[in-house]
Amino acid sequence: MPEHSFTNKLINEKSPYLLQHAHNPVNWYPWGQEAFEKAKSEDKLLLV
Repeated sequence: MPEHSFTNKLINEKSPYLLQHAHNPVNWYPWGQEAFEKAKSEDKLLLV
């Protein structure tokens, strides 16, 4: 099994599409409350 230098929060998703991006060097968040709260606390926009 290959080792990855980066793993984001998509690793816990069930969607094959999201899982294929789980090792992208981007700190992706799945759509949900955690993403909303983080964006609000950092006064950042959500990209949809």
